[in-house]
Amino acid sequence: MPTDEELLSRQMPHSVEAEQAVLGSILIDSECLPQIVEQLKPDDFYIRQNRKEAFQTIYAMFSMSQKIDPVTVLNQMRLDGTYQEGVTREYFFQLMDVTPTVTNVMDYVAIVKDRSTLRQIAEAANALNSMVANNEGTSAEVLEAAEQRIYAIRQGKSAQGLHHITSVMHEVYDRLAELASSDSAVPGLSTGLPDVDTVISGLNKSDLILLAARPGMGKTSLALNILLYAGKHSGKACVFFSLEMSREQLAMRLLSNESFVDNKKLTTGSLTDEDWEKVALAASALNHANILIDDNPSLSVADMNAKCRRVENLGLVVIDYLQLMTSAGGKQNYSGESRQQVVSDISRALKIMAKELNVPVICLSQLSRANENRENKRPRLSDLRESGAIEQDADIVMFIYRDDYYNQDTENHNLAECIVAKNRHGELATVPLQWLPEFTTFSSVDWKHQEP
Repeated sequence: MPTDEELLSRQMPHSVEAEQAVLGSILIDSECLPQIVEQLKPDDFYIRQNRKEAFQTIYAMFSMSQKIDPVTVLNQMRLDGTYQEGVTREYFFQLMDVTPTVTNVMDYVAIVKDRSTLRQIAEAANALNSMVANNEGTSAEVLEAAEQRIYAIRQGKSAQGLHHITSVMHEVYDRLAELASSDSAVPGLSTGLPDVDTVISGLNKSDLILLAARPGMGKTSLALNILLYAGKHSGKACVFFSLEMSREQLAMRLLSNESFVDNKKLTTGSLTDEDWEKVALAASALNHANILIDDNPSLSVADMNAKCRRVENLGLVVIDYLQLMTSAGGKQNYSGESRQQVVSDISRALKIMAKELNVPVICLSQLSRANENRENKRPRLSDLRESGAIEQDADIVMFIYRDDYYNQDTENHNLAECIVAKNRHGELATVPLQWLPEFTTFSSVDWKHQEP
């Protein structure tokens, strides 16, 4: 009758030969151990004898900077009580005997790691099946658990090693050469607002840019401004995830922005012949812009990441807006403390997504009402709603402020301020912008309207 472990070993992915070859390589030449430890942990070994009685001992000795060879390892196992008389010593000799060559040790490591990942996936699938079979949660909660497990597995696989400064400098020189040959005045994608570009150096790869304001200030409008300009001029695909507005509403906004036809006219359909001509020209221009819209209100960061990975020549991602997001399409209602944790997790996941996709990610965010109680209504970093982690994770934080929102008698009517409150690439500054409410768009203050 086979044992339980033997029965399980027939089902779960593993490679006895690869595990033995890794251990044999270490015993033959411990100089390869630093490379191995960077890739493998004791739990990556499936056979108990290899995991608990061999690699775990070696791993602990390496952590304590102890000398590692067959004699020292066997001695440590005696001290730990894992040495089996008449078994362990003979098994070590067997390991060294069956190892083809130490030269290929990293190939053996790759096989062990691959089988370990497959087991983790299988274990995650079994746990999810158990949740469903035992009715342990709603479909949204099961999706939440699935995403967390798969995300944890993926994070474990994405660990990067150290890079010598020489290789990094080669990358820097390549980037400098790229910038030198470019006609653009800024290193990243242009926002279409020259003064903003000057301050933040454009929208740079892997950056998480937070665009925050109180409701009604125009954050969606500014985001659409940037999206439209990038979609028309960057030559790259620009993706807009809208958790609030429908794709038809967004298209109407973009059409008003591009055609300079009053948004109210478009909403009501009260268009003159001249307006129709402008709309036709704008629609043609938008058709040629590489803009993709998703208005699914229940997308998680993982969903967005997966969709963006399938987009060819991706250049920009815009998300409207952070507080409407869920961690995995799950619960919408949270207590204050738990919601703060959720927002913190989301902002961290967004930064990771920006790095993985290697594109700028603009995320819109609501501000708290804290500024309403101040004489100076201009937003501060402390006004960021629900989590200070948003400020920490973001590379750039920009606020939108319009004085006429609070003071109808202000001299600065239809003037806005883009306040750069955090900038990892340079200075902090306040950039004046012109607000054009009839077209729901922003422009530079010195902008002159020209008929399309």
